[in-house]
Amino acid sequence: MKDSDKLKKIIDLRKNLHRKPEVSGNEAGTSAIIKAFLKELEPDEIVEELGPYGLAAVFKGEQKGPTTLIRAELDALPIPEIGKIAHKSVHPGISHTCGHDGHMAIVCGVGLNLSKNRPKKGKVVLIFQPSEETGMGAAQVISSENYKKIKPDYAFALHNLPGHEKNEIVLKKGAFTAASKGMTIALKGRTSHAAHPEDGLSPAEAMCKLIIGLQKLPENIQDFSLVTIIHAQLGEVAFGTTPGNALVMATLRTFENETMASLTQYAERLAELIAKESGLEFSISYCEEFEAVVNDTEPWELVNESAKELQLKTKHIRIPFRWSEDFGKFSTLTNSLLFGLGSGKKQPQLHEGHYDFPDAIIPTGIAVFTKIIEKLNH
Repeated sequence: MKDSDKLKKIIDLRKNLHRKPEVSGNEAGTSAIIKAFLKELEPDEIVEELGPYGLAAVFKGEQKGPTTLIRAELDALPIPEIGKIAHKSVHPGISHTCGHDGHMAIVCGVGLNLSKNRPKKGKVVLIFQPSEETGMGAAQVISSENYKKIKPDYAFALHNLPGHEKNEIVLKKGAFTAASKGMTIALKGRTSHAAHPEDGLSPAEAMCKLIIGLQKLPENIQDFSLVTIIHAQLGEVAFGTTPGNALVMATLRTFENETMASLTQYAERLAELIAKESGLEFSISYCEEFEAVVNDTEPWELVNESAKELQLKTKHIRIPFRWSEDFGKFSTLTNSLLFGLGSGKKQPQLHEGHYDFPDAIIPTGIAVFTKIIEKLNH
């Protein structure tokens, strides 16, 4: 197959995936499309049940060597797509506005190369994980029984980056993306008639103190931390009732996992003190928990050298990105690296309704992963 035909095949796949996005935990159709594509490549094994809908293609070498894992994400976002592109999402309110369709296409392109040029040593595992957007997918994959068949020595992934030049490789040792978690604090008092608020126990003042206090916590933490109040609710819309319940929801964000532990502890202590002072009951729950992605030195050197050999422009950043990525689960277990792939300075931002992964950067993503594999498995 000519290189131009290969690229057309991968772009067609990307556009097909873009048309049929599925949110986290519901990626059955996306997984089926990927599986059908992978079967054509005749890998040595297709591993399924890596979390809900997760799967992997395994290409084995004849000699002993390392296991290299390349990861892509299956899920899309509950964001309406705006615009009139020919391959626009057919599912109202759901879109691939984070570019996971492009990530999947790139990793499938790596598979296309491997089908014609198998590794000589060790094995290469192309993994497609569910539920990245909720922070649950990587953990589901790693905890699944079938993940024991993989046990990578190295793990790599990329993320497209609007605001950076097309095909620019963005690198950093150490923390690359932030740790984050969603925190919900529920306050419980006692309702009463609005005409007699003294007979109830309203959490209104406590809720306000929490909103202000949580946002001030980073002032007492030396390393970067951020608390963003994303929602608050007091009682119900009932003008005859003094409220008895309140919710405060916030996103906690840090560059280091250790700092996240401290910020979480301070937030919990603040909630406890304010609730106790107000005579309220309280409870705390968490969701969408992401660990920081921490890049290791050896894989950083591999990608840096690969980019140089491919004559690609590189940008070495000093400050981690504030957004989160659940590849951090992989980075806690093995030598790993998440790198950025510039998708254009004028490209719409991620999670924005006009975002459409640029096909022009697909060959670069394929080339970098393929070069990494050449270094480790040939």
